[in-house]
Amino acid sequence: MFSKKFFAISMLAVLLIAIAACGGPPPTPQTITVIETVEVIQTVEVVKEVEGETITVIETVEVVVEKEVEKIIEVDSENPDAGRVRLDTHITSEPPSLDPSLATDTTSSFFIDQMFMGLTAFDEKANVIPSLATDWEVSEDGLVWTFNMRDDVQWVHRDPSTGAISTIRPVTAEDVAFGILRTLHPDTASDYAYILYIIAGAEEYNTTDPASEEFADLEVGVEVIDETTIQITVMQPAAYFPSIVGQATTYAQPAETIEQYGDNWTEAGNIVTNGPYTLRDWRHSAEIFIEKNPEWIKADQVQIEIFGGPIIQEASTAMAMYENNELDTMADPGDSPPLPDMDRIKADAQMSKELLIAPRLCTYYYGFVNTKPPFDDPLVRKAFAAAMDRQSIIDFVTKGDQVPAHSFTPPGIFGNVAEDFSIGGFMVEDSYDDQLAQAQEWIAEAGYPNGAGLDVLLMHNTSEAHAQIAQAVQAMWQEAFPEASVNIENQEWAVYLKTLQPDSEDSEKPNIYRSGWCADYPDANNWLNEVFNSMSNSNYAKFNNPEYDALVEEAASVADPETRADLYHQAEQILIQDVTAISPIYYYTFIRLYKPWVSVVINPVGGDPVWLWTVDAEAKAAARGE
Repeated sequence: MFSKKFFAISMLAVLLIAIAACGGPPPTPQTITVIETVEVIQTVEVVKEVEGETITVIETVEVVVEKEVEKIIEVDSENPDAGRVRLDTHITSEPPSLDPSLATDTTSSFFIDQMFMGLTAFDEKANVIPSLATDWEVSEDGLVWTFNMRDDVQWVHRDPSTGAISTIRPVTAEDVAFGILRTLHPDTASDYAYILYIIAGAEEYNTTDPASEEFADLEVGVEVIDETTIQITVMQPAAYFPSIVGQATTYAQPAETIEQYGDNWTEAGNIVTNGPYTLRDWRHSAEIFIEKNPEWIKADQVQIEIFGGPIIQEASTAMAMYENNELDTMADPGDSPPLPDMDRIKADAQMSKELLIAPRLCTYYYGFVNTKPPFDDPLVRKAFAAAMDRQSIIDFVTKGDQVPAHSFTPPGIFGNVAEDFSIGGFMVEDSYDDQLAQAQEWIAEAGYPNGAGLDVLLMHNTSEAHAQIAQAVQAMWQEAFPEASVNIENQEWAVYLKTLQPDSEDSEKPNIYRSGWCADYPDANNWLNEVFNSMSNSNYAKFNNPEYDALVEEAASVADPETRADLYHQAEQILIQDVTAISPIYYYTFIRLYKPWVSVVINPVGGDPVWLWTVDAEAKAAARGE
């Protein structure tokens, strides 16, 4: 009897704790009416047969009944999540979108990958592995892919008023088809829709006016065979296609939720998810938290119940919180420890053990707006690309063991040319003096001796690290071209992305912009075709070269690996060596701090799987004096 009553009260306390965690004033003791299951003594009439006669007797029995009682429940207002395993971190910028069809940045993608599942995923070695799909096969001609799906993945919803997470219904092949078609629908205006142009009919569907008569008759090569089978027809054979269906643009999406809430469907309280976590709280520009989904297929393997923290752009502020044990990590997708602190961190006996530096499949680069004078001149672009001392930037600014970059596609990606210095070698000469002399020769040949007459704007998104790199490069350019005017401007992330969109007015754009690209999957198609094809919405440089487009599009359809690698080699030759549409600066490394009580698994592609991370809660509590 006691255990049943205790269970009822405990569950109510959990719900009140969840309510407190959603925001608002601290809870106070409340009188609540609850239903308890209890055993009581009652007298009942019992009909019995005694010596052949039927008689009615009164007996006393114990029975189980439910009754309403009033209880006063006190909630710990200082720590409403006491006892739950959480990982406290910081987020460097407001995620522009948590919509799988719309996200284009690493911060948004990180959270989407924690909350949603694709047909496929990636393991720690960048291999494609099953996720929603159990297995797949392709037809002999390489055009029809059939994916068989699990039947035990559920859509779930978190009630913001109680914190309760409930199942809605199973995820089906219809949800995957809906997600793909929604990404492709012109009204969705997905910047990443072009990734799906490999699917038969996708490009025409995405680029046709939905108000036109012919739109209704268009067909896309996506067919639902049954609830757990989906068939996708592609335009040409593509061995990397299982990687494509591991991208957020192809994730299953809940049609009824999107129809109900429209653009607000990804807000906390509205969103329906199917992955290891669901959205607990998102106070825009302030904080974001995700919470374990207890209905997930591998929920028993998920130890961290709450993940997230405040949105803090200043790395120095986050570093102070980390050193004060308020944060468990300095490992946000868009940030690393403050650059000025790197020497101190490496020299510190304890923090040096907490520092992780490892290769990362990303390239940090400066892009030139190729259509905006004076950077519509390849000589000007080449001069500015050459007048950067990349090794000095790494040694004295970033200090994260990065590697100077001379190609867009980094080492570790199929089709990369990182070992071929005939491409972009002028950016990474052994002698920076030789680079500088070449840069000055090119700028004079372009008609700007010593940079005379040049008024240049370099823009980056708001970040202390990006600002410090920009200031170092500004100093290099001013030294190389003393009569030029080089200015720096920064914008908040979401605004910055809008400024850089290819269809934004050139008058609103900088001459040079900071960007980076990290692998969605380990193939140069993800880099050279999906970023700098003239049709790409990620082509912020507005680079347009028909020969280049033909090369990367052919490489996407060729089966032979050697032929594909050669085509990508030719494409990098145009992009970097001949035209210098962008200026690679360095190949990234992971630079992160993790408290000793945090154990992590890092995926080179597909985002870090937080559901595989663990926290030693006792060690964390001891360090915090709790």
